[in-house]
Amino acid sequence: MWRDHELEIAIFVILFLAVSAVGFVAARWRRPDTLAHLDEWGLGGRSFGGWVTWFLVGGDLYTAYTFVAVPALLFASGAAGFFAVPYTVIIYPLVFLVLVRMWSVSHRHGFVTPADFVRARFQSPTLALLIAITGIVATMPYIALQLVGIESVLKTMGLTGSGTLARHLPIIIAFAILAAYTYSSGLRAPALIAFVKDILIYVVILVAVFYLPAKLGGWGAIFDAADAKFAKTASPADGILLNANNQVQYFTLALGSALALFLYPHSLTGVLASKNRDTIKRNMSALPAYSFLLGLIALLGFAAIAAGVVPLKNPNGTPDNNTVVPLLFDKLFPDWFAGVAYAAVGIGALVPAAIMSIAAANLFTRNIYREYLKRDATPAQEAQASKIMSLLVKFGALVFVVFVDPQFSIDLQLIGGVIILQTLPAVGLGLFTRWFHRGALAAGWAAGMGLGLWMLYLVKNPTTGRHFAGSAFPLSEWGLDTKKTIYVGFVAVVANLLVAVVVTLILRATSVADGGDDTQPADYFADEGDPRLTDTPTSPAPAAAAPDPIT
Repeated sequence: MWRDHELEIAIFVILFLAVSAVGFVAARWRRPDTLAHLDEWGLGGRSFGGWVTWFLVGGDLYTAYTFVAVPALLFASGAAGFFAVPYTVIIYPLVFLVLVRMWSVSHRHGFVTPADFVRARFQSPTLALLIAITGIVATMPYIALQLVGIESVLKTMGLTGSGTLARHLPIIIAFAILAAYTYSSGLRAPALIAFVKDILIYVVILVAVFYLPAKLGGWGAIFDAADAKFAKTASPADGILLNANNQVQYFTLALGSALALFLYPHSLTGVLASKNRDTIKRNMSALPAYSFLLGLIALLGFAAIAAGVVPLKNPNGTPDNNTVVPLLFDKLFPDWFAGVAYAAVGIGALVPAAIMSIAAANLFTRNIYREYLKRDATPAQEAQASKIMSLLVKFGALVFVVFVDPQFSIDLQLIGGVIILQTLPAVGLGLFTRWFHRGALAAGWAAGMGLGLWMLYLVKNPTTGRHFAGSAFPLSEWGLDTKKTIYVGFVAVVANLLVAVVVTLILRATSVADGGDDTQPADYFADEGDPRLTDTPTSPAPAAAAPDPIT
């Protein structure tokens, strides 16, 4: 089959190798005296300006999963897939002040991870450990999904064989290259590659939104074809418009996903690499331009319906909807441009996968390795531990994709959102108040995590009966006579907050110490814009103390 795609494969390989070369060269870009420090290897020296941050954060948030799975969701379910557009619109005003404050606090005290902040804010290594583990676990399926995005392109080009090893060999090679240049260059590699990735994506999508309607009879014909398809299905939740059955799921999923987006450790990594507050402000104001692009990308799912695209099959015989966009490009684009489009999707997976692995590695190093395994670790030892852990994280994601059904890994991304949302009270609200008791935050985390995972378990695939089949929880499971569903993450984080509030009130009423450090100056966690501050020195994170239990 691959012989039918020789030109596409040649262009894909050339662009992929060229970008990989850029990744290795990045080690010399803005080269510091040494990369043996987390500030340099893991945060690019905290020196990225406006343009670099724009491409880095954009490339970090808008991944291959976005370019492959959002259109696939519209292809399969219709208007419900557009939840990704409003949530990326509302997130930037929500996090504008939050991220500026997080950067300021992290810059002043040398924090590298959100768990560093929680450790100092609430004086609790145990709570910081929970935040670190949560971030690592939530990030793993996200990295695996980047593999799924690349694999959908490789499958379309016929580069996957029938056996397990043959089917995954190209993706193994691709991620071995990714691991090598991430190890050598750190965050500088995805930052430099992001320029190429985003330019390719913009070119491909802007061409597609003009070229494809011309080939398919216009947008009116495309929407008519999608409407006709959904009219023939038995599902009450699909269609080109929302209906009473999916509106609750839609708005809770959009809001929950918005709250989760910048809680992911890789999102904060891109922000903490910025050189100043103004850089973050400008980017939060301009990044909604990506949301406009995302809306155009989503419409490719309807275009695939109008083009009569039939998804390829998974090994278990189920349709692999992740292949609909690559198949659409293959069917309607000239071979040379289809090769460029495939490269855009493939490279679009490398940037976020690199940042995610670095962020997860930093969490392990700062909040597990240094806190519990080697308290006197030097900066060089920390950097080396992060490098090794970044390799292990990528290997774990690769093993997951090789040995687990890829469709199941797509479902796990939704679980990742439910998981990371449980860090909202400690990380998001903790930036502005220390009212919550550290024991109450841990109790809320446990309640939200337990309820969320239980609800996810109850979501079954109606065809196979498999549990963990998505994040749309049927309200009928609570005895309600309705076909409506609700996003599990939204319910779980509300439960988390309620438990945290109630337990805090109880503990404060019984005069249980909150664990805060009363010796810290009043402006210790102040924003750099706070009038109480007269200067903004960068200082190292507080020295690790003996682990103290959450009380």
